[in-house]
Amino acid sequence: MKMTTMQRCMNYSVILLMTLVVMTPLVVGIYTSLLPTEDLIQGNIFSSNLSLGNYISAICETPIIRYFLNSLLISTLTMVGSVAVSALCAYPFAFIDFKGKKIVFALILATMMIPFEAIVIPNFITVKSMNLLNSYVGLIIPFLASGFGIFMLRQAFLQIPSDLYEEAQIEGLSHLQFFLKVVLPYSKVNIVVLASYTFLGSWNQYFCPMLATFTDTVRPVQIGLRQLQSTETSNDWGMIQASAVIIIIPTLLVLFLGQRHAKINNEGAVK
Repeated sequence: MKMTTMQRCMNYSVILLMTLVVMTPLVVGIYTSLLPTEDLIQGNIFSSNLSLGNYISAICETPIIRYFLNSLLISTLTMVGSVAVSALCAYPFAFIDFKGKKIVFALILATMMIPFEAIVIPNFITVKSMNLLNSYVGLIIPFLASGFGIFMLRQAFLQIPSDLYEEAQIEGLSHLQFFLKVVLPYSKVNIVVLASYTFLGSWNQYFCPMLATFTDTVRPVQIGLRQLQSTETSNDWGMIQASAVIIIIPTLLVLFLGQRHAKINNEGAVK
C-alpha cells in the first residue's frame, strides 16, 4: 500500500520534530561551550565572542584528559570482559543439556529483577575486602557478570539452526571450536549491540565510582566532571561545559559505529 503525499509529509514532520528534540540539547551544549563564562553568567547567549578558549583551559588547566583516559580504559575492559563472560555463560544454556539447567537460568533471570541500588553496598564491601578500592580492577570486576547479557546472547544463540550444531559434531568440532568458528560469527550483531550497551553503561557510571575512588589517578569522567564544580568559589561554567562536550564524544562514536556495524551485518545477512 503506497503512502499518500499527506502521509509522507506527516511522517517526515514527526521525524523532523523528534530529531529537533534529540539534537537541540547537544547543539546548545556545544554552542555554549564556545562562549566565555562572563557571557553565560550574564545570560548573553547570543554573544559573538565564540572561541575554543574553554577547551584549551579544560585540557591545560584541569585533569579532564586523565579522567577521560581512565573512563576509556575502564569502559573498554568492562565491555570486553562482560561480553566474553556473557557469551561463555550463554553457550551452555543454548547448546548443552545438564541437570538443573532451567533452575540455574531462572536464577540468572531473577538477578535482573534486583534494583541496582540494592547491590551497591554489597559490591562495595566485596571490593573493599579484596583491597581493590581506588583501583581500576575494583571498578571493573563488579560489572563483568551480567544477567541481561547472558539472557540476550542465549536468546541469540538459540536462533542458530540446530543443523549447524549437528554438522559440527559430525565433523568432530569441540565445543570451543564450534563456539569460536560458528556461534560468535553468527551472533555478531547481538554481540555488537551488547558491547555498545555495556560500554555506555560503564562510561556513565557515577554512584559506584563515587564510593570506590579517592584520587584523580583512577577517577572516571563522571566523577571528575563533578570535581570541577566548586561550592565555595565561582565556577568557570564555560570550561565545565567544554569538559562535558569532550566526555560525550566516545558515547556518540560508540552509538554511531555500533549502529553502522549492526546495519552492515544485517544487510549482509539479508543478502
